Amino acid sequence: MAEYRIPERLQVLGVDIEKSELPYHQKRVAVTKEFTFDAAHHLHAYDGKCTNLHGHTYRLVVTVSGFVNAIGIVIDFGELKQIYRDVIERKVDHQYLNEVLPKMNTTAENMVVWIWEQFEAALAQYDAYRGLRLEQIDLFETPTSKATLKREWMI
Repeated sequence: MAEYRIPERLQVLGVDIEKSELPYHQKRVAVTKEFTFDAAHHLHAYDGKCTNLHGHTYRLVVTVSGFVNAIGIVIDFGELKQIYRDVIERKVDHQYLNEVLPKMNTTAENMVVWIWEQFEAALAQYDAYRGLRLEQIDLFETPTSKATLKREWMI
């Protein structure tokens, strides 16, 4: 078992490590962040209980890849959170999805594509040299049911 010790001093930039050493590599790396929102919807032309108005606590898992910047970060998790808040949450949280989304049946399969489009447009505003791109989005409608969209499936 490793012995626990308290460092005697913190590492100092410019003394113990140079700024040029902060980005350890130049490989593409993916980062993932999860979010939740609550919303109501119902399905059209569906033979089952989802034809009735009902709600879900959706869980959204977003994976973005890119190359690290000058300090070794692909995209700050706070920036991903802000994108989510600006382009997804403010539109869908505690809303009737049939009213606020484009005309579509509000299935998880349709919604995950709409979410992809929103995130992709927002990521285009970021530093191009980092090569940011969406890799995967999972939209959980329930804890055990989800729709997935992956970059390699895009036509």
